[in-house]
Amino acid sequence: MEGELKVDGSKNAVLPILAATIINNGESVIHNVPELRDVETLIGMLRAIGCKCFFENGTLIVRSNQEINVNVPEKPVREMRSSIILLGAVLARCGQVKICYPGGCEIGPRPIDMHLSGLRKMGARITEAHGYIYCECGKLSGTEINLDYPSVGATENIMLAATTAEGVTVIQNAAKEPEIWDLQTVLNKMGAKISGAGTSTVRIEGVRHFGSLEHEIMPDRIVAGTFMTAAAITGGSVLLKDVMTEHLRPVISKLTESGCTVSEYDGNRLFITSNKRLKAAEVVKTLPYPGFATDMQAQMMAVMTIAKGTSVFIETVFESRYKHVEELVKMGANIKVDGRTAIVRGVKKLTGAEVMAGDLRGGAALVLAGLTAEGTTIVDNVKLHVDRGYDKLEIKLARLGADIRRV
Repeated sequence: MEGELKVDGSKNAVLPILAATIINNGESVIHNVPELRDVETLIGMLRAIGCKCFFENGTLIVRSNQEINVNVPEKPVREMRSSIILLGAVLARCGQVKICYPGGCEIGPRPIDMHLSGLRKMGARITEAHGYIYCECGKLSGTEINLDYPSVGATENIMLAATTAEGVTVIQNAAKEPEIWDLQTVLNKMGAKISGAGTSTVRIEGVRHFGSLEHEIMPDRIVAGTFMTAAAITGGSVLLKDVMTEHLRPVISKLTESGCTVSEYDGNRLFITSNKRLKAAEVVKTLPYPGFATDMQAQMMAVMTIAKGTSVFIETVFESRYKHVEELVKMGANIKVDGRTAIVRGVKKLTGAEVMAGDLRGGAALVLAGLTAEGTTIVDNVKLHVDRGYDKLEIKLARLGADIRRV
């Protein structure tokens, strides 16, 4: 595989930012919005609760100056876990919200206890019954909230809710992911007073008035990492444009350890080359940012299946994120799983097979494995899972020389 690609806007950044547009009671113009199934789902939810949305050529205009329906539609929430982000936004705007428990990829328990606990500390009255969450408040009050774990979703939901709270809210042990910084930028453009994103302490001073905004979504570090691993597994050379190289340090480190050469230019371009004589990265341990992202674990494992030597994967974030292992084994990979640890012994080659994507990133890993496997690989369930986080993945890989098509 050879060539160059522009990296799309971040899925994990755009979803909470779309939720934020509910709060400003005006017009939001968002650029570099990726055309993903999850984005389409959330836009549909915004329309269902009363927003007007216009999406064309990567730019989304949201007008939220109409009355907002506090009953969030059930079906999309059960399909997409990240839709829980509407909880904090609608509560901040309307003072009440009804939403069902979220669904999404089955990669292990992802309770929303910290979301609800944080909102309760701010004064929200919450009732849980029959699969629904009912929240209401006269007015939220600023307070100090200590998260038991640096949860991205809980950090974002509390930030959204706190924008209209009386006084100051301080989140301790907040998530440090770059997407938190992008959300802070958007909220501040609207008129919020937030600082600390990217650190373990985020401070939000509640305000009453918000204005319209224009913003460009940051590049998707997971998409960038996926194309980096695609170059590695195929022995290719790929130039990635519109990236934030600082967000890719853990991936760069592991691919360099495996024998790839990675060059950086101006902080927003990255050139990776691989001769396919890869060696195993000894340990890949997933951690919250700035550690190695759990969303890159499956793709890196696909690369390690053909690397010389043994790699140890330790999944600390989600306990059921090895569903791709069984499918990689069908293709000839040598992988043993014991709880949260997977031992990968590299083989000389993988062989094509019909495999099933069980979640978003695992599906991407199977596509990567198919790029290097001997013979034909068929990956099922692509529309259900892979399309949630990658815009026309097969077309972009084909531009780099891959023999791949959708059937």
